Amino acid sequence: MIAVNLSEEDRWKKFNNFSPFISIFKKFHPLNKDIEKRINQHTFPISYKKNKFIISPIDHNKYLFLIVKGIVRGFVKDGNTEITTWIAKENEIVGTIRNLWLDGDSEEHLQALEDVDLIAIPHILTEYLYENYPEANIVGRKIMELYYRSAEERAYLCRISSAEKRYKRFLVSFPDLINRVSLKHIASFLAIRLETLSRIRARI
Repeated sequence: MIAVNLSEEDRWKKFNNFSPFISIFKKFHPLNKDIEKRINQHTFPISYKKNKFIISPIDHNKYLFLIVKGIVRGFVKDGNTEITTWIAKENEIVGTIRNLWLDGDSEEHLQALEDVDLIAIPHILTEYLYENYPEANIVGRKIMELYYRSAEERAYLCRISSAEKRYKRFLVSFPDLINRVSLKHIASFLAIRLETLSRIRARI
């Protein structure tokens, strides 16, 4: 992936003249002007059409992505079967978790399930912020707590023995996704056959 070669002023014009990633940071801790300047300089907006791959195993992982608009899913392949491991929406940060901040490839795919607008966040930027600004580590810890709880919920969801109870838990935990994500991806996420999920939905 190549950063768009735009001036900061042009890059962030439609985002009130600053990177939306700054707003995410500020939800957790105040920022100094130097951090804001570096975020504006080194992050950039990028868009993908529905069903396009944002990252695949042939890509070298260099970025995290803040979802500004749209829905993204992560999945891995078992032979010809796609296993959806997570689904994320606006204001969430996504990436190939298996090799996060590591110099290597990943088995993960990231796919746009709607037309998406993203902010690309280079790993080298987050590493620099962690190494040079204590407040960046506070923000990173708080964000990691949120995503750890989300991962724990996904792990619990997949271990519920009843397919119907799994789907009902999905409705409670991810109500914003039910009308925006296709049934085949929800079925994959819940480890349920599509036909089984259709019967459950008809029944309840």
